Amino acid sequence: MPPIALTIAGSDPSGGAGIQADLKTFHQFGVYGEAVITLLTVQNTVRVSRVVVMPPALVLEQLAAVLEDIPPAAAKTGALGSAEMVEAVARAARDFTFPVVVDPVMVSKHGVSLLPSAAVAAIRELLLPRAFLITPNVPEAEALTGMEILTLDDMRRAACRLLELGARAVLLKGGHLEGDATDLLFDGDQWHQFPAPRVATPHTHGTGCTYSAAITAGLAHGLALAAAVARAKRFIHQAIRTNPGLGKGSGPVNHHASAE
Repeated sequence: MPPIALTIAGSDPSGGAGIQADLKTFHQFGVYGEAVITLLTVQNTVRVSRVVVMPPALVLEQLAAVLEDIPPAAAKTGALGSAEMVEAVARAARDFTFPVVVDPVMVSKHGVSLLPSAAVAAIRELLLPRAFLITPNVPEAEALTGMEILTLDDMRRAACRLLELGARAVLLKGGHLEGDATDLLFDGDQWHQFPAPRVATPHTHGTGCTYSAAITAGLAHGLALAAAVARAKRFIHQAIRTNPGLGKGSGPVNHHASAE
C-alpha cells in the first residue's frame, strides 16, 4: 500500500497552488493524495478575483469521511480562509494521530488577502499548538510573532518565538530576504540551515504550497523531519529553476521536477 498524505487547503483552478499543487507534489513523491477543500478561488497567474470560504461544517464532514476510510500517514494545511475554519480544523486536529504540517497561507502571490486578521490570531492561539511543523515565510512569521525580520538572526529569534507559541518545529523560509534563499529549521534542540541560490524568475506561484506538500510527502514516507525538509528543499529549488513558463503573470513551478 502506498504512503497516504492529506491536504486541507483551498482550490486554485489554474493549477499552480492550493490542493492542485499539493496533489501533484504528492504524486511526484510516490504518495497517494487526498484533499479536503476549505475554499474556492477564482484566479489565474495574473489575478485573484474571488474567494469563497466553505462552511466549516462541510469541511469537517469531508475530513471525517477521509479519516474513517483512508487515514493518512501525514497531513498539511494550507489556505483556511476564516477564523471559524481555523478553529474547526484545530479542534479536529486534537484527535489526529499523524503529524500535521501547517503552512499559514495569508496572502496570495498576487497580493490578495486569503486570511483575515482574526484568523491570524486563531492560527497563533489554536492551530500552532497542533502543528508538528509550521512553514511560514518572512511576512507570515512577522504577522504571527509581531517581530520585524530583516536578517538571519531575526529569523532565529522568530523561530524561537513560534516554538514558544506551541509549534513542535519551525521551518522559517527566507526567500523574502536579500541574498540566497536560505531556510531555517528549528525543532527546539537542533538548528538546520537550507540555502539555495536565488533563481531570477517571476514564475513562483504556489511555491509555499508545493514546498510544504513535499515535506508532508516525506513524512508520509517515514522520513525524519530534517531529511524530509532537505529533500523538499532540493525539489522546490529544481521546480522553480525548471518552471514551464506558463501564464502571463506569476506562473507555476515545475511539478515534474526530480524528487531526489
